[in-house]
Amino acid sequence: MNEAYIFDAVRTPRGRGKSDGSLHDIEPVNLAVQVLKQLKERNQFDSSLIDDVILGCVTPVGEQGSDIARTAVLAAGYSQSVAGVQVNRFCSSGLEAVNMAAAYIMSGQEDLLIAGGIESMSRVPMGSDGGAMMMSPQLIAQHKFVPQGISADLIATKYGYSRTDVDSFAVESQRRAAIAHKENRFARSMFSFKDEIGIDVLNFDEGMRPETSLDTLSKLKPSFEMIGKMGGLDELALMKYLELTEINHVHHAGNSSQIVDGAAGILIGNKSVGEKLGLKPRAKIKAFSVCGSEPTIMLTGPIPATKKVLSRNGMNVNDIDLFEINEAFAAIPMLFMDILGVEHSKVNVNGGAIALGHPLGATGAIILMTLLDELERSGKGTGLASLCIGGGMGIATIIERV
Repeated sequence: MNEAYIFDAVRTPRGRGKSDGSLHDIEPVNLAVQVLKQLKERNQFDSSLIDDVILGCVTPVGEQGSDIARTAVLAAGYSQSVAGVQVNRFCSSGLEAVNMAAAYIMSGQEDLLIAGGIESMSRVPMGSDGGAMMMSPQLIAQHKFVPQGISADLIATKYGYSRTDVDSFAVESQRRAAIAHKENRFARSMFSFKDEIGIDVLNFDEGMRPETSLDTLSKLKPSFEMIGKMGGLDELALMKYLELTEINHVHHAGNSSQIVDGAAGILIGNKSVGEKLGLKPRAKIKAFSVCGSEPTIMLTGPIPATKKVLSRNGMNVNDIDLFEINEAFAAIPMLFMDILGVEHSKVNVNGGAIALGHPLGATGAIILMTLLDELERSGKGTGLASLCIGGGMGIATIIERV
C-alpha cells in the first residue's frame, strides 16, 4: 500500500457569515479559486499532474451547486484534464474530502490530489438544501430528529455540564485564539484574501472576540430554549432519553460555533510524485475512520470514531500528542475529553470554531491544517482531528509529522 503525504495546505481567513462580513461579496466559487491558485503558486506544479480536486460543501445549491469543485478547477485556470467533485458528509465534509484523497493515493489509483472544502454561509444559508431529515414528519417522529442545538443541550443535561461550564470553555477558546492570532500561528496556512484588483479584503479570522468573559456571556439567552419548549422538540428528544425529565438549555451564540465564510485546500500525494516535483512532505496521513452514532443526541460521534481509528491501528489516546475536536458546541469537545480522558492542554490549543468559526464544508480541512501547523510549531509528532456530524455520525483522522 502506498503512503499518502501532505505536501502543503492553505486556507482563506474566515469571514463573518452575515451580509456585513468581509467575504460576503465574494462568490463561493471564487473562495475556492483563490485556494487553488495559492497552492499552485506556492508549489509551482504543472496543474495537469493533479488527478482530482475533492471539495466538501454542505449546502451545494444555488451558487454552490453544479459541482463547485469542477467549476473552481476551470475558473482557477487549471488544466481541463483535472477532475473535480463535491462531497457532503455534513460538518465533516472537508475532512471526508481529505480522507477520500488519501484513500485514492493509498490504493495506488491516483498520484496527486487537492482536497478541502468551501462554504459561503452568508450567501447560501445553512439548511437551504432541505432534506428528509429536516422535512419528513414520519422520519422525524420515528428517529426523534431534533436540531443540533437541542442535541447539544441534551448532551449538557445528560452529562451534567452547567451554563458556567460551557461558558468557561468558550472563554478559553477565545483566549487561545487571541494568543494564536497575536503570535501568527496561522500564518503558514492562511493567506490574505484579495479582490480582483489585488486589494486586501481580509487577512485574519473575523469572528474572534478576545474581550469575551463569563460576564459578557452571561447576558446571552439560550438559543434553543424557546424552540425546544414551545415547539415540542424537547419533548420529542426526551422520548428517547427517558431517564431525563427536562433539557437544561445552556448553549447560545457565544459558546457555539460561529457562522462564517471560508475555503481550504490540502495538497496530497504519494512519495514518488513528491520526489518528481521536488515537494517536501510535511506529514503522513496515517489512518482515518467514520462511524454512526445515536441520531437524537447526534453529536457524540467523535468519541466512537476516535476509539475505532485508534483500535484499528493498535494505538491509544496516549499515543496522540495533539487533538483538534471541532467546537460545534462547547459540550462536544468537553464530553470528548471527559470520556476519553484527554487533557485540555492537548485539545484545540489555538482555539476552535467558537472563536474562529465553522465554514461547514471547509472546517474539517481547516482543523487538520491547524493541527499540522501546531505539530510543527511545537515539535510534536502525532495528531488526531475529529468532528461531530449531523444525523449522528463521527469522523477521525490521524496524521504523523514528517
